[in-house]
Amino acid sequence: MSGDNHPAVNETRIRVRYAETDQMGVVYHSNHFIWFEVGRVELLRQMGFSYRDMESKDNRFIAVAEATCRYRAPVRYDEEVLVRTRLKSARDSVVHFGYELVRLSDGTLLAEGETTHIVTDPQMKIAVLPDKYLNAFRAALRE
Repeated sequence: MSGDNHPAVNETRIRVRYAETDQMGVVYHSNHFIWFEVGRVELLRQMGFSYRDMESKDNRFIAVAEATCRYRAPVRYDEEVLVRTRLKSARDSVVHFGYELVRLSDGTLLAEGETTHIVTDPQMKIAVLPDKYLNAFRAALRE
């Protein structure tokens, strides 16, 4: 995955908070998925729109249908982590993202994951992305 300024890639920095660690002083595994969400929301913002607007103005939600994470190295309190988020694919009703978590101090790959999202309406019925989002996703994937 490339860390350039490509519109389909976002890099967000996070500093690990004490509350995110477990009794062993290591980040609790579910927090990785929260960081994936942070990266995903920032990627959408980088692409020119907000997830909030997608929900409130266009009545479209991107519900998580599948999420995976491969843990490669422990993450500890006060470490700075780079969340690298990439748009992998986008279809009318499905969006797929990929993630890498990298320790900033030494470049160690901490985890990598993917999420697949189904586009829904407010009643959680499968829906089609409005053209403005679908076109932005497709344009980003071509660049």
